[in-house]
Amino acid sequence: MRYLLSVILIALFSFLLSLYMSWWSIAVVAFCVNLWLVQKPVWAFVSGFVSILLLWGGLAWYISSANNDILAHKLSQLVLQKDSPALLIGVTALSGALVAGFAALSGALLGRLIFEKKPEAEG
Repeated sequence: MRYLLSVILIALFSFLLSLYMSWWSIAVVAFCVNLWLVQKPVWAFVSGFVSILLLWGGLAWYISSANNDILAHKLSQLVLQKDSPALLIGVTALSGALVAGFAALSGALLGRLIFEKKPEAEG
């Protein structure tokens, strides 16, 4: 349940913040959500990764298909040396997903450090 909530919150707040801030706002959102919803580090990484992979992949596909992939064809030839708009969309989604995944992992690890109860030493 915490994983699904984390995915939804990261995708929603990343979309809203990216309307007003730069691309790196996805890292801030993924970090803060997983600092607040402390979960296992592996699940934190996966939640950040999946949420931004789907968000950026979907947005890139929507924007690209709205103009018949004209810009995506030109950019894929320039950047990837191949005429493949789908590969360019995949690379875009993967790069954002890695940023969000590692930010979410950092938030989860800091949350465990701060909020985890430490056993009291005897003596």
